[in-house]
Amino acid sequence: MRSLVVVESMFGNTRAVADAVADGLAAAGPVTVVTVGDAPSAPEEDVALLVVGAPTHAFSLSRPNTRRAAEEQGAEHSTTGLREWLATLPPAGSPDRSAATFSTRIPKKFVPGSAAKAAARRLSRLRYRLAAPPEDYFVLDTAGPLRAGEIARARAWGQRLAEAVNCRAEASRGRTAEGDA
Repeated sequence: MRSLVVVESMFGNTRAVADAVADGLAAAGPVTVVTVGDAPSAPEEDVALLVVGAPTHAFSLSRPNTRRAAEEQGAEHSTTGLREWLATLPPAGSPDRSAATFSTRIPKKFVPGSAAKAAARRLSRLRYRLAAPPEDYFVLDTAGPLRAGEIARARAWGQRLAEAVNCRAEASRGRTAEGDA
């Protein structure tokens, strides 16, 4: 199984989560992690799982104005975000194309919104099959650091994603083989 992880990160925390998710996925096959600015316009045909991650800004995916505000707080300059990349992503070419989403955010009670949930809605509209519910990882402050244990949790989530996608692929192959008999 080949996976592609596309990540938007401003302070490095979301990238650290992406790398941990990729570590978890690696046992199932090759994984490529790219920043959203370097992401292909669409995953290649042999990518079975697309994972996208971004920081939560103003209860959702970042926008140009929220990225500028983050830059004023010391974040890396970013001209494009996951919101813009998803807006140009073509629909999934296959009903077997899976996706998963994650985000980083501050763990405040009763604060709605998540970049992961917003990305999941967009990917569902593009006919990607969600391999898992959107996942949030927590930072202690805007610039981080990540809360203790989040990297291990992200690695374990990557392993569960790989298992879920592989199980679905095996079941699909079994149904195809039965249909051919």
